[in-house]
Amino acid sequence: MDRVPVLKIGDVLLVSIQVDMSDQTAVTLQDDLADRIVATGCHGVIIDITALDIVDSFIGRMLSTIASISKVLDAETVVVGMRPAVAITLVELGLSLNGIRTALNVERGMDLIAASRDDDFGAYEPESPDAEPVAS
Repeated sequence: MDRVPVLKIGDVLLVSIQVDMSDQTAVTLQDDLADRIVATGCHGVIIDITALDIVDSFIGRMLSTIASISKVLDAETVVVGMRPAVAITLVELGLSLNGIRTALNVERGMDLIAASRDDDFGAYEPESPDAEPVAS
């Protein structure tokens, strides 16, 4: 059985799918990825599907499930490298890939995750007990 490698780059896990995705390979990837998110504490997952010519409904649902699992484990998922034919097929199948952001390539995917983390950290800034009140 083929396994999809999961590489750690900073606080992001990169999954580059270079094999034909059988249902069993997809389920194994889902389990491996959840374990790696917990083990590494990563906050982002990039799934590169450039090499996939076809994404069927099972693989589409698997991508959505991975995104949901990652979100629960405090990691954002970005799918990169989607071919136009794959995008058309997903739309025709009625798969909206909820919870998954997309980008054209890995570099843009990394930028999306970095921007998302910056937004999250900027959203909460604890007030110092010694802070002066701000005049309105």
